[in-house]
Amino acid sequence: MMRAMLLTVLLLSVSACAKIQLFTTSPTPPEPLVAATEKLGWSEKSHRAEIKDFIGVDPVATEWCAAFVNAVLAETGLPGSDEYAEHPLLARSFLDWGVEVDEPESGDVVVFKRGNANWKGHVGFFVTSTYHNGQEYYLVLGGNQDNSVNFSAYPVRKLLAVRRYPFEDELE
Repeated sequence: MMRAMLLTVLLLSVSACAKIQLFTTSPTPPEPLVAATEKLGWSEKSHRAEIKDFIGVDPVATEWCAAFVNAVLAETGLPGSDEYAEHPLLARSFLDWGVEVDEPESGDVVVFKRGNANWKGHVGFFVTSTYHNGQEYYLVLGGNQDNSVNFSAYPVRKLLAVRRYPFEDELE
């Protein structure tokens, strides 16, 4: 219930006309966020075929958050965890992707723990941070968030890593 209320408040602050502008303070939003935004609202129920075609697995039979991030990255010409990890369908496969950063920026990949097993997790694209009842949350754009592509808030206390693709100008 609290998560639904928090999500409602966050989404009400994001108008349909301004959703891209909220992703970043730079004049050009990160390409993965733009590409992921184009899939907003896709759900397992009504867009199963589109999701399956896009990510390469059946979203009803497979946890698909990592497949979604990999597909978005591929669509924008960036390497995914499938180029670095043995099990790219696991959210935690992104723990070795890109470079780790302390402070997230729009478009960074964020990895969260889920459940008690050390292999479980969730991955998506960082949009912004917010506070609710004194607790910090990251607003994430991702797939398999309540069985659809949407914005969802995740508590920072469950964060495992913030990863960024190392563009050449960042490596200098």
